[in-house]
Amino acid sequence: MNSHRRVFLKWLAGMGIVGGLRPRVMFAADRAPILRAIPASGERLPVIGMGTWLTFDVMDDEEAVNTRVQVMQAFFDHGGGLIDSSPMYGSSEQVIGYGLEHIRNTERLFAATKVWTWFKGLGISQMNRSRELWGVKRFDLMQIHNMLDWETHLETLKAWKAEGRIRYIGITTSHGRRHAELEQTLAREDFDFVQFTYNLVDRAAEQRLLPLAAERGIAVIINRPFHGGNLFDHVKGRPLPDWAREFDC
Repeated sequence: MNSHRRVFLKWLAGMGIVGGLRPRVMFAADRAPILRAIPASGERLPVIGMGTWLTFDVMDDEEAVNTRVQVMQAFFDHGGGLIDSSPMYGSSEQVIGYGLEHIRNTERLFAATKVWTWFKGLGISQMNRSRELWGVKRFDLMQIHNMLDWETHLETLKAWKAEGRIRYIGITTSHGRRHAELEQTLAREDFDFVQFTYNLVDRAAEQRLLPLAAERGIAVIINRPFHGGNLFDHVKGRPLPDWAREFDC
């Protein structure tokens, strides 16, 4: 076992992954997607979802919009479910809504977006507008984006969940900011989901947030898994090592 392989497997072990690796079972493209249960309900979701930050903010480009529609179709055709967006992401929600109108196999859609504004009234208006843009009857998951005015919005979301207007409540932070405040919030309030940054070069979430989410039974959505795309630059033009075949990469 060479040093690079040891380092990689040590990292996987730290995430609790190694024990479940089976060549050509866990990651093979021709097999059913890997599923994980939402702790709050037991409902199972594919572990890979679709983010829409930057990449779906293309409503003024017809060719780009049509390309996103094709991506969405491939996503659902191969067992995808969760699509995550935000009013912060420009025209992304509008593009998602357009795509959902023009593709099939969307019955597995797990619609997740965020509220990102100050004040209760503005939050309600924004969430209603998001639902109109998506063209869905309700959101599966509504998250408080970057903890903005979170106590105000949490009151609304609890009421909406009780009324069946949303199914799950979440809270997010991005770019590795506000981890201490997020930790205190998760320990204090009952959230179904939490979203934060985690990748090979930004592993701060391992210290407190991941263990706390496991302890509290909170589902975790990872954002920036490839460090905003920068991780691809590190490996561009380099061949995969032979041992990558062991986990079907």
